Amino acid sequence: MLTPLPTSPVTHRTDCRLCGSSRVVLAVPYPPTPVADAYLDSAEASADQPRFPLDLYLCEACGHVQLCDVVDPEVLFRQYTYETSVSLGLVAHFKAYAMEVAALAGWKGPAHVVEIGSNDGTLLRAFQGAGHRVLGVDPAQRIAEKATASGIPTIAAFFTRELALRIRDEQGPADLVTANNVFAHSDALGDMADGIAALLAPDGLFAFEVSYLPDILQRRLFDTVYHEHLCYHAIAPMAQFFRAHGLELVDVLAIPTKGGSFRGVVQLLGGHRAVAPSVGERMAMEAARGIGRLATYQAFAAELQAVRAELRARLTELRTQGKRIAGYGASATVTTLMHYFGLHEFLDFLVDDNARKHGTFAPGSALPVLPTEQLLIRRPDVVVILAWNYADAILTRQQAYRELGGAFLVPLPRVEFR
Repeated sequence: MLTPLPTSPVTHRTDCRLCGSSRVVLAVPYPPTPVADAYLDSAEASADQPRFPLDLYLCEACGHVQLCDVVDPEVLFRQYTYETSVSLGLVAHFKAYAMEVAALAGWKGPAHVVEIGSNDGTLLRAFQGAGHRVLGVDPAQRIAEKATASGIPTIAAFFTRELALRIRDEQGPADLVTANNVFAHSDALGDMADGIAALLAPDGLFAFEVSYLPDILQRRLFDTVYHEHLCYHAIAPMAQFFRAHGLELVDVLAIPTKGGSFRGVVQLLGGHRAVAPSVGERMAMEAARGIGRLATYQAFAAELQAVRAELRARLTELRTQGKRIAGYGASATVTTLMHYFGLHEFLDFLVDDNARKHGTFAPGSALPVLPTEQLLIRRPDVVVILAWNYADAILTRQQAYRELGGAFLVPLPRVEFR
């Protein structure tokens, strides 16, 4: 059930997105934040950005963790600008992905591959290069047009059951449907799953990749929570969800992307593939670690609050000493981290390696984003590595700044100078 918030592009749901239960409780409170990747080219516009609720909720019926406050997807995705191809790591990952999934499927000839949230067509290009027929579906109008122009036919739309039936009528059933780092983005996952079931050929597969909830808890990846990511998936709730929509989760593979993710493989319910041991093993591990219990998330929230207090105390001391402080990173995760820890008051500016962010201002703070070369020019005393998952690479890359006396403060997984 969705309840509109007045004069806001946000709706609040009171039931679980996967199982429909109303036993949904607040699990980890977050401060409201702006849209995470909305870095703007005006300081005034940045400072005035609206902030939307970002609390995490737990369904006590099925164990699913989710956002219940939903920002209108038209706001989040129609003008989406991130392109997969800018990440060399993801390009290599998707090339390997295409080969692995094709081998798993055991195709004897050209297959029909449809990708939900296909972005610039990086994954589909790998399938196309192997001789398969491909189709992308992505709501980002500009990116979809660019992908089509590059030779990857892409429908600029949100994937729905209605669209799936149209694709099947016009182009035939899909041997493979994929959805990578997007199966957590839809508030209508039930309709999406019904669409996948309708589109798949009898022997077809659905393969998807999403961040893995136990990894988020274990590695303190709390900053991967932002409005685009409505769901934080574990295996047990997903297996139940798929069965309710005529599908069956048959295999799970751990992968390192996003700090800890998994690839799920799904067939139509009653398909010939046996369920791999990995599915039951993961479900048993999740139960042992209390993934479906509220106390697990309350403990996680307490850990984050302790980190927040320590980090702010360190930064307050540095400011009292007259130190100049910058931040390293200008991604979507940085927005969550900065607002959760309340870092804006301590930082003078941000730097980032991505030239597309240069000259923009951080969401909700008006902090300017500059090229990393500015560390050698402005020479702040301390740089907080906001993109803390990449701390080792950043430290190696910024050796010249360190040799000039600059220091780096890493906030997670624990607060420490490096």
